[in-house]
Amino acid sequence: MKTSQKNSARGRKGKKRTFTRNMQKKLAIAVIVITLALFALIYVIYDIVQKNETSYTQIVLSQQDYESRPIPYKRGDIMDRNGTYLAMTNKVYNLILDPRQIMSDEENYLEASVSALVSVFGYDPNTIRTLIRENASKQYIRYERQLSYEQKDAFDTLKKEMNEKNAANNSKERVRGVWFEEEYKRIYPYNSLACSVVGFVNSDGIDGAVGIEKSYNDYLIGTNGREYGYLNDDSNLERVIKSATNGNTVVSTIDLKIQDVVEKNIQLWQDGIGSDRVGVVVMNPNNGEVLAMANSQKFDLNNPRDLTGRFSQAEIREFGLKEAMDTYNRKHKDETSITLEQVTDHYSSDEIDSFGKQVAWNQIWRNFCVSDTYEPGSPQKIFTVAAAMEEGIIDGSETFLCDGVQSVGGWDIDCVIKSGHGNLTVTESLMQSCNDCMMQIAAMTGKSRFSKYQKIFGFGAKTGIDLPGEADTKNVVYNEDNMNPTSLATNSFGQNYNCTMIQMAAAYCSVINGGSYYEPHVVRQILNSQGAVIKRVEPKLVRETVSESTANYLKEALFRTVAEGTGKAAAVEGYEIGGKTGTAEKYPRQNKNYLVSFCGFAPVHNPQVLVYVVIDVPHVPSYEQPHSSYASGVFQKIMTEILPYLNIFPVEDPENENLDESLPEREGITDNINSMTPGETEPTPEETKVYQTDEYIESGEESGRGVPGQLPAGATESGAGESSALESSGEESEASSESGVGGESASSEENGG
Repeated sequence: MKTSQKNSARGRKGKKRTFTRNMQKKLAIAVIVITLALFALIYVIYDIVQKNETSYTQIVLSQQDYESRPIPYKRGDIMDRNGTYLAMTNKVYNLILDPRQIMSDEENYLEASVSALVSVFGYDPNTIRTLIRENASKQYIRYERQLSYEQKDAFDTLKKEMNEKNAANNSKERVRGVWFEEEYKRIYPYNSLACSVVGFVNSDGIDGAVGIEKSYNDYLIGTNGREYGYLNDDSNLERVIKSATNGNTVVSTIDLKIQDVVEKNIQLWQDGIGSDRVGVVVMNPNNGEVLAMANSQKFDLNNPRDLTGRFSQAEIREFGLKEAMDTYNRKHKDETSITLEQVTDHYSSDEIDSFGKQVAWNQIWRNFCVSDTYEPGSPQKIFTVAAAMEEGIIDGSETFLCDGVQSVGGWDIDCVIKSGHGNLTVTESLMQSCNDCMMQIAAMTGKSRFSKYQKIFGFGAKTGIDLPGEADTKNVVYNEDNMNPTSLATNSFGQNYNCTMIQMAAAYCSVINGGSYYEPHVVRQILNSQGAVIKRVEPKLVRETVSESTANYLKEALFRTVAEGTGKAAAVEGYEIGGKTGTAEKYPRQNKNYLVSFCGFAPVHNPQVLVYVVIDVPHVPSYEQPHSSYASGVFQKIMTEILPYLNIFPVEDPENENLDESLPEREGITDNINSMTPGETEPTPEETKVYQTDEYIESGEESGRGVPGQLPAGATESGAGESSALESSGEESEASSESGVGGESASSEENGG
């Protein structure tokens, strides 16, 4: 055991002896070399820092500051059907100041940079200089937005020239700490053209506010990229970029030429007689495409919030007080309502002004053709006839006696001519727009089947058009449960129910195309940033409405309405035009306000285009009666221009004499001008009949006569469009009310029914 321990001790001593002095010396040398190298490295780093302190600091700081800067995407364009830009995005530049970099060498950088800014942009030098000095610790100040490329290029050129010149002269003065970031600005090349269809984006440039900009926002927006970078030795930005993904291009169904023709003629009307508002819809009846849509309330898409010249401050204040009162009462419906005089107790002057602007914006941005409802009047009559024909109640060969009045539900509801039209065929009842005949046909049809076809033609339901704010009309149309004999009678000629222009246009298209109801739409396809089609908006057949035989019968009747009946003012020389006039007395009836319209198409036997014109409250003297020829005249002017443009040619050579396009000398309720007496049972020979040019019923001065003032319970006369949900820029809320600000509430009272 002792021997083993001694051997172990000797072994350990032997191992220690193997770490020789020579090895120790080498180790010491290695340690010294490493230490010297470290000292040398430290010296080099110190020397670099001392000699390049400014540049080094800039690099470090810039790496912190530019490490993750977004690169904005380009919003997609909106085009018309022929590739003309309706909305586009241009690159602009924001001027950025970096005071910390400039002040890192104030003596050499400050005045040179200020001088360049003043020279190119005309800024006040003292203002710039003070701003830089007071913010010497900051590295990012956005001084001015949306400069043009020309302005940016001018500065960049001057900066390069100044820096090169100073370097050549051994001067240390440099333009530093000024650069540009990219941004995009939405541009609408045609300003107000198609404004209610195209729409605009909110001030953030991200979300669409109205029109296509809103409904197709998800396609139009893109994805921001990222920028990573640093400043090189020359203080130039070196970047590593993850590119942005730009938005897609939306190709609309709108034809810019047709849109221009429509808006021109709306303006001509407004500059002449004028009215509260005008709406026009132009559609391709064979696929639901909207070729044009416009109303008289226009606004500049490039400056949509400008109310100058539209409303006075007093009007905006009045709007604001009323809207603030209504808003408060809605929010505190369980409390005592406040009056207009009490509004200032709850809202500041600025808040009231904001409410007023909301109302004003809602009025000018609202799309009348989609968001507002009204009683349509006589264009409804073709649907009354269609329902009866489809149900086999009539075949079109029948004759009805119009004696000037129908007694229904305690009401004596008058016809156009109180003395009566006499005996009329179904076609003649449409040609002369006889309300008496329509009431008889509706009574034979019954409320159940009549309501059924109201639904088939789309009344009471949204069309599904791809635009925001379409009115929900389910509460402004009667159904079988709440329809009484009086409402059935008045509904037969388009009174006492509400619809929208797009509903009426789509329903008409379904009749004249042979019975196919297509969902109306304003977009044809979506293109990616490379121009490839990523989505096609195919025509959507929703349902069948009428048989081909019924459609052919009605097209012929509507052709005769223009050729011989109430629609003569709509005739276009050389063309076969079909259509129906309309005059509806607005609620409340005692105000004697009227809405006149014309819905027409061409060519009759192969319809290619439909134009629907609505003129709401023509501005005629109180002693004159508005007449549908106003709307027919606007229709005629539009069709005269767009038919040749659409390569729709006349079916015959124009006659030598011009068509008489003048309005009748006397419109409205007339005495008995028909040669037929109410008691006659045989039709008057065709050549002796005198056709009326209008079809309204005058409100009865005596109780129980005329057009009853009844709409479905809860209905509003002026519209029920959805909220546009407009996003605010700043503190102003731009959300429109759901029912349309300022809408008149229609009576829900049942009169005599």
